[in-house]
Amino acid sequence: MLRKIVFLALSLLILAALIIVSAASGTIRIPFKDVLSVLILFDRTGFGRVIWDVRMPRILAALLVGAGLSLSGTVMQSVLRNPLASPYTLGLSSAAAFGASFAIVFLGAGTGTTSTIIISNPWTVTFSAFFFSILSTAAILILTVLTRISAESMILAGIALGSLFSAGLTLLQYLADSVQLASILAWTFGDLGRAYRQSLIITALALFPVSFLFLLYRWDFNALDTGEETAKGLGIRTGAIRIVGMTTASLLSAVIVSFFGTIAFLGLLAPHITRKILGGDHRFLLTASPLTGAILLLGADTAARTLFSPMVLPVGIVTSLFGGPLFIYLLILRGKK
Repeated sequence: MLRKIVFLALSLLILAALIIVSAASGTIRIPFKDVLSVLILFDRTGFGRVIWDVRMPRILAALLVGAGLSLSGTVMQSVLRNPLASPYTLGLSSAAAFGASFAIVFLGAGTGTTSTIIISNPWTVTFSAFFFSILSTAAILILTVLTRISAESMILAGIALGSLFSAGLTLLQYLADSVQLASILAWTFGDLGRAYRQSLIITALALFPVSFLFLLYRWDFNALDTGEETAKGLGIRTGAIRIVGMTTASLLSAVIVSFFGTIAFLGLLAPHITRKILGGDHRFLLTASPLTGAILLLGADTAARTLFSPMVLPVGIVTSLFGGPLFIYLLILRGKK
């Protein structure tokens, strides 16, 4: 118990320190004492304008997106009893990318010139990405109901649909002209620079109720980890819990990905790290994993903004660089078991 409390306290301290470092870092370097002054006094003049208007939306986006994807990954891994389950590996990100590309190619949402590429109608792209993510989730649930709602069938259905949407995305890229293709690539790179008030509010409104719901089911998730038969013996309706968990986790992931693009492996990385340190008790895991995800994404975004300053890398590239090797490592461990 003491180790879990210490981990949560250290995570909060690290997150607070990262917020200050991220607010100070960028093309314009701001002294830490000035950052603290601006944050404490809510000063919006001078450096305060840079921090509150430019950097704070990215910081808030990193906290919400990191926490949301990590929470979704934690629940998916629990209900499917598979450490490799996440919104990315189950194909939801592929479905969202296909939806965004569909809007760009067929609904005219991507325009520009050879030197300037823009998403002319971001809400159309967002809605299309969200729609296809939900469509993918519905297809997975229908397939698993037809196959008796087993965890294995959910994973296989997700992999199959992810492959299907990836093929569709490739087809759309082939059909797109040069401007549309550039717009597709710009969207698929997960980027917290798209954070604005509406997207942050909607993401928060999706995250907090889902977090509360998952905490209510924390004992059921613990029971699922003991095995299907044991959970049923304890009176847990495993099929219903699996459907509720997958549906709500997928909805949260769909909202996040539709606004911010594909941020690979975070939903896999953060829950796995947290589970290794704290174990599988969801009373703590459902709180600690979002903190870990927020720390990882905020750190990745700070690195993306500063490594090649003044050029800003999409944070999805950074998470892929670190998440890919971990995914291979998990596959190797799973193969040995």
